[in-house]
Amino acid sequence: MTNDLTLDPSDWDTFRASAHEMLDASLDQMMAARDGRVWNPLPDAQKEALTAPLPRKGSDINAQMQALLPHGVGNTHPRFFGWVHGSGTPSNVIADITAAAMNANLGGRDHGANYVEKQVVDWCRQIFDFPDDSSGLVVSGTSIATLIALKAARDRITDFESRKTGCPAKLVGYTSTQTHSCVARTFDILGIGSDALRKIPVNADFEIDCDVLLDEIENDRAAGNTPFVIIGTAGSVNIGAIDNLDRIADICESENLWFHVDGAFGATGMLSDHVRPKLTGLTRADSIAFDFHKWLHVNYDAGMIMMRSEDMHRRSFSERPDYLKGADRGLAAGNPWPTEYGPELSRGFRALKVWAQLATHGTDKLGALITQNCLQAQHLAHLIDSTDEFERLAPVPMQICCFRFAPSAAAPAQLDLLNDEIVMRLQETGIAAPSTTLLNGKNAIRVNITNHRTTFADLDLLVEAIQKIGHEILAEWT
Repeated sequence: MTNDLTLDPSDWDTFRASAHEMLDASLDQMMAARDGRVWNPLPDAQKEALTAPLPRKGSDINAQMQALLPHGVGNTHPRFFGWVHGSGTPSNVIADITAAAMNANLGGRDHGANYVEKQVVDWCRQIFDFPDDSSGLVVSGTSIATLIALKAARDRITDFESRKTGCPAKLVGYTSTQTHSCVARTFDILGIGSDALRKIPVNADFEIDCDVLLDEIENDRAAGNTPFVIIGTAGSVNIGAIDNLDRIADICESENLWFHVDGAFGATGMLSDHVRPKLTGLTRADSIAFDFHKWLHVNYDAGMIMMRSEDMHRRSFSERPDYLKGADRGLAAGNPWPTEYGPELSRGFRALKVWAQLATHGTDKLGALITQNCLQAQHLAHLIDSTDEFERLAPVPMQICCFRFAPSAAAPAQLDLLNDEIVMRLQETGIAAPSTTLLNGKNAIRVNITNHRTTFADLDLLVEAIQKIGHEILAEWT
């Protein structure tokens, strides 16, 4: 008679020792996050090993996983300045271990994990001063949160007929030219079409021009179109600009439009005494999409959609077939279920690491670190402004500073290519990892600081390295 098959270890003591070894290696990696190169490309030998054929027999892969540890994108390093990535925390590793051991599905039913998520939603209500009967859902990130919010906005304007008959023609929405591309993708996914998203120009501070916005709404109504949403931005991806959210809220009220805020990183600035005054109007939104894995440093991935109207939220997604029937008692209790607020029935326990981050560190400290990053960006802007060889290309409303190296020795036609090459060499040498963007037709070095490990000295080093590398490149070109 054969033994029943299982995927549990045959020797738990050996497995436990191996797991402890892996945990120690992971913590060693995090302890050394400040050291060495920012970005370590995966060696060719490891790339080749990851093209192996499908395994028929199992094997011990701990050594392969340990070898992978140094080859992330680099966002745990204090001089990772590219894009907007949070840097994670060692304490979140414990939450991830706990969530993995529970292996809970947060689509529904009555179990402990769902109550943790309810606590996270309630804490977010307090952060954004949302009403007690508002709703929220932990998701992978702002892209999915935006999809959920704009579906609710679409369904509201059609009195929820769009759930059955599809998207009516001539729906239009509005946002600025600086808004993240996930908004246009959402219009595409919802069947509205990206051409129905009116991209309103911005002012000198890269904030949406509300006068032009009002004109566009009037023109669309005159053309027989149906405006249904305005998407304000709390932290534009290029420079961190914050739209005039209070005025947008006023326009939405007078025009009967849904007010959504893309607050991917900026919304959590509500925890910072430095940023909060700039977010006036955020608490008036019908929906807010934001990420925990950016400025709150929760390990990837973890985002959030908050919805002012729980009724609108649930009516946009609730679908309970017979096999998902609820109950007042037993495991099928705990109604309404999270699956009634979004597209997923199978949902991992992301909420635990969010809960753990807030509970472990507290909002005072998390807010202070947001303030620290903003002050560091101001420090960088001061370094740029006080050095003749640099040109700052945008204001610094929060934690992003955009500039370029523009010495007199460089011809104007060389500057875009020069700054591209500087960024490439900073990344390849492992000194730092900024990114680039285009502002008013000029190629910019974009330095984003959403990292609790970054110091003011790291920014001093960055400026020195850019000058040194820039002059080396110019010498090679002559």
